Amino acid sequence: MLDLMKLKNGSDIRGTAVSKDGSSYELQDEVVEKIIKAFYYWLKEKTGKSNLKISIGYDSRISAKRIEEASIKALLSSGAKVIRCHLSTTPSMFMTTKLIGCDAGIEITASHLPYDRNGLKFFTQEGGLEGDDITKVLNYAKESKSIEGKGSIEEFDFMKIYSESLRNFIKEKTGKEKPLEGFKIVVDAGGGAGGFYAYDVLSPLGADVSDSQFLEPDGYFKNHIPNPEDKDAMKSIQKKVIEAKADLGIIFDTDVDRVGAVDDLGNEINRNKLIALISKILLDEKKGYIVTDSITSDGLKKFIEANGGVHYRYKRGYKNVINKAIELNEKGLYTPLAIETSGHAALMENYFLDDGAYLITRLLIQMALLKEKDLKLRDLIKDLKTPEESCEFRISFKDPSNFKEYGLSIIDDLIEYSKNNDFILEKPNYEGVRAHLKEEEGWFLLRMSLHDPIMPLNVESDIKGGVKGIVEKLYIFLKKYKKLNLEKIEEYIK
Repeated sequence: MLDLMKLKNGSDIRGTAVSKDGSSYELQDEVVEKIIKAFYYWLKEKTGKSNLKISIGYDSRISAKRIEEASIKALLSSGAKVIRCHLSTTPSMFMTTKLIGCDAGIEITASHLPYDRNGLKFFTQEGGLEGDDITKVLNYAKESKSIEGKGSIEEFDFMKIYSESLRNFIKEKTGKEKPLEGFKIVVDAGGGAGGFYAYDVLSPLGADVSDSQFLEPDGYFKNHIPNPEDKDAMKSIQKKVIEAKADLGIIFDTDVDRVGAVDDLGNEINRNKLIALISKILLDEKKGYIVTDSITSDGLKKFIEANGGVHYRYKRGYKNVINKAIELNEKGLYTPLAIETSGHAALMENYFLDDGAYLITRLLIQMALLKEKDLKLRDLIKDLKTPEESCEFRISFKDPSNFKEYGLSIIDDLIEYSKNNDFILEKPNYEGVRAHLKEEEGWFLLRMSLHDPIMPLNVESDIKGGVKGIVEKLYIFLKKYKKLNLEKIEEYIK
């Protein structure tokens, strides 16, 4: 029997949802129904309300409609008023709680994972559920907790309302009815749920989106993985921007909570560059704190500080950076942005919702305003220093049992080791071991993965050969740990 707790993935639920070669899959209808009933039970307990109004949407995965039907069946039998939104983005399901008064929203998605996976993401009016909330819901599902009732269902095109809110925001900020007239913009939805942005947001505002690609939903993701961090996906849109002579390229992940961009020269605006760009825009409006995850570059920190901001480098995990930004604001420290290097960006002005469409909307507003000064988005980050070299290793464990305990002991040992070697520990540091090396003019970060039996190692240097020098010194320490798979590192330093 399936252990439901295995479906927990941080603050989401994820699992296999399609049978491959006759093999079984985890998100069977009865499993979905149990979880949805348990969520409704949890929500009623939390709110004290009856006949809760709950929106439900899905991305383009081939299992989406099956899981939607099972979810709706569970909601109706619990007494919910179901707002059925069909193909939708994850952020839009949260916005149903703000724009049409839903008590909660559910998105059926597994983000950028392969087509055979799917999952559930839950929102209340306060935001996305925390990991502890998911644990409670799954425990309730194990106990078959449910409420009997007779619900109702309403078909609703919420993406129309959501798109209109984005269009109105752009018009308000630019003071124009057609602020994107004269711009050619390429949108790449990767077969996910992001095609609406070209048709329903950009085109009505005057943009030429005729060279956009993969806008139609494709649950198999045949063209490329809908993931702004995927190298093939990024190469695809870079090529298209160059061919089309576009002013901007936009690439979404499957459910549009993340985004990447490409400038008019075909240069990637992602990771540190994306963080720098939105930070610059927000800090020019009002100085404050910018919260990022732990793997951001030293050049980004200097850029944020040079623009009057305070860089708060925190832990990996988009919920971690969001919660830290909320905490800083509650302490009276103005913090307009929480952003992870993967592209999860949450702005205070937008309920700290990680919304790729809202983030790119913010950039488009700036692009339209800059045109009046004959400037481009890339001009805003011309002073961002990028490393000469960078790389990432994902160090696995030969024996995954007790990997967390073993990995954390390595981190503790490395902290002690650093005190008598060339490693200058960064302070404050909130995750793993981040240390600088003067001779190699760079740094490394060794940490535990949030969910997997992996120790990611990120290394950057401002000089040629610097990364190899750092990795060689670190290997001297790591090679004594016999349970680590160090083959990739050994190949690199040969």
